[in-house]
Amino acid sequence: MSAIYLLIPVTLVVLAIAVGLFFWAVNKDQFSDLDREAERFLYEEKPPADPEQESD
Repeated sequence: MSAIYLLIPVTLVVLAIAVGLFFWAVNKDQFSDLDREAERFLYEEKPPADPEQESD
């Protein structure tokens, strides 16, 4: 039972930190354009693995 007196405040501190980090990320525009990064990853041109194969 004494462990719960430690776990509840620790949980509240971790929750406060998580909420604070979320609002910091929103205010710094971390979630402003999620589609651009997804499309950049999908349509990014990859360099050829072997440059000699490119000339054939």
